[in-house]
Amino acid sequence: MNDDGPEVFTIGQLSRRTGLSVRTIRYWSDIGALPPAGRSTGGYRLYNAACVARLELVRTLRELGLGLATVRRVLAGESGIADVAAAHVAALDAQIRSLRLNRAVLSTVAKRASGAEEMALMNRLARLSTVERKRIIEEFTEEVFGGLDITPGIQEQVRRTVVELPDDPTPEQVDAWVELAELVQDPAFRQRMRAMAEFNTRAAQDDGGAAGTGDRQWFVEQVTRLAGDARESGVAPGSAEAAGILDQLLGATADRDALLQRLEGAAFAEADRYRRLMAVINGREEQPRHNEDFAWLAAALRAHPAG
Repeated sequence: MNDDGPEVFTIGQLSRRTGLSVRTIRYWSDIGALPPAGRSTGGYRLYNAACVARLELVRTLRELGLGLATVRRVLAGESGIADVAAAHVAALDAQIRSLRLNRAVLSTVAKRASGAEEMALMNRLARLSTVERKRIIEEFTEEVFGGLDITPGIQEQVRRTVVELPDDPTPEQVDAWVELAELVQDPAFRQRMRAMAEFNTRAAQDDGGAAGTGDRQWFVEQVTRLAGDARESGVAPGSAEAAGILDQLLGATADRDALLQRLEGAAFAEADRYRRLMAVINGREEQPRHNEDFAWLAAALRAHPAG
């Protein structure tokens, strides 16, 4: 090179100037990503200001995670930086979602102190597609409500029973989805929910009840309105007033013994848990819990049995 020409650098000088190792600069030169500007009389590679700028570009692209093949296409003008950046953003988004899901699953495993089998199950459930999650819930709702003459209000609730786990779920949402998926696939839970749905349907269609019309609301809302108001007003479950509230809520033909058995069992508590899990998964505010209202109802049923 001509000593009177533009400033040039050896690999060692370029290394000190950029902070990159000599080995890295030599490797990028060897693969054609950083061709030298020329050679010294001794055959050593020399680099000029343009090489410095090119080297900084290569370093930036590599630090951003682009592969060498992509870097070489950019340097050769075969791919625009903006297009490459957009494609890389999409790839990073997918990687971030995967990492967040991994973190959520591992957090749930740690929280539950899970073994290998449960961890594998949770990982599989967490990675189900939207279509697969929808299928699980639809199969559950069909088994619970299929064939029942349910009211329009309940039909709308069933129609809106969807799982919308976000692309970047929180550990709480993953934990809720895993628990919900396990719950709705449990045959015993499905049977209890079916029995409760059948009872609710009979209660809603009972002409002897004074609680409403053919378009009654979900049974839990009736309990909240009548039993809940009675409880808050201090009405004793064993009183004559409570007996009248039972008649108003259940009518004359409802199977009170069957209802009491379900209240004393797990069905209503599980149904409440189901609704709370759905709220967490879908990012909705949890609905108020009514365990105290159902406890009052159970006490009233024990004090005023059928017959």
